[in-house]
Amino acid sequence: MRILFFILVLCLSGCGTWWGSTPTEIVVSKGDTLYSLSKRYDIQMRDLIEANNLVPPYTLRIGQVLRVPTSNYHVVERGDTLYSISRRYGVDVNTLAANNGLYSPYTLIVGQRIAINGKNSGSSYSQQQKPVVVANSTSAQKQVQTTAATQKASATTAQVSKYRKTKFAWPVKGEIVSKYGAIGKGRANDGINIKTAKGTAVKAADGGTVAYAGNELKGFGNLILVKHSDGWITAYAHNDKLLVKKGQQVMKGEKIATVGTTGGVSVPQLHFEIRAGKNPVNPQLYLQ
Repeated sequence: MRILFFILVLCLSGCGTWWGSTPTEIVVSKGDTLYSLSKRYDIQMRDLIEANNLVPPYTLRIGQVLRVPTSNYHVVERGDTLYSISRRYGVDVNTLAANNGLYSPYTLIVGQRIAINGKNSGSSYSQQQKPVVVANSTSAQKQVQTTAATQKASATTAQVSKYRKTKFAWPVKGEIVSKYGAIGKGRANDGINIKTAKGTAVKAADGGTVAYAGNELKGFGNLILVKHSDGWITAYAHNDKLLVKKGQQVMKGEKIATVGTTGGVSVPQLHFEIRAGKNPVNPQLYLQ
């Protein structure tokens, strides 16, 4: 059971905006429209329509699953630079430049579409808008290169050690029904699954900041990620009710959710992970 932690990009970059708020699939909820979804996930409406072969009047059904385009775009706004866009979506500056056919000094124009993933077939922008250069000076380019290089170096050296002085507390008590590691057919569990009664209090394994609380990651239901001050991250999935919100500070032992059966499990249980940075570790070695 392996979490595809696009959300970890958020956690490891200071809990700011992250491209991973765009899942691979979107389940339509009450009140959702193509417009609201395109704004919420920063996806072009045209791309959503084409990816899902939608036809006018583009009526959506509750529970309908929409495929998210693998190549999504950012429309340049006044003040944007290639570096600010790279930070927003967690993509390397050089990769953005290469994918969009941009060359130094990386001049951007308001209305221009920048491909975030995959290659853009050109640097197109709205012809109805007056072209406004937002980043084209040599000094700005040097700043982008310097900052990007520093960021890359920091990412390389700032690895979180798998040694931790203090232990985590058990989030719930119960029977471990799926252990950490290989579970057959090429699959692996990045955490442990603890079976217990529905409604049981799920408690924070250590103090930290809630980096994510939602249900956008298919297969894990109501999910909470807590980032701890030393770079470690704990994950709590299949919850019934979420009792905390993104950005909230929590204390060790604080009730953050209740055990449930969301995310494709039929028996009440908690899927729990501990990660040293991005790297999963066996929770049983770090719990007391």
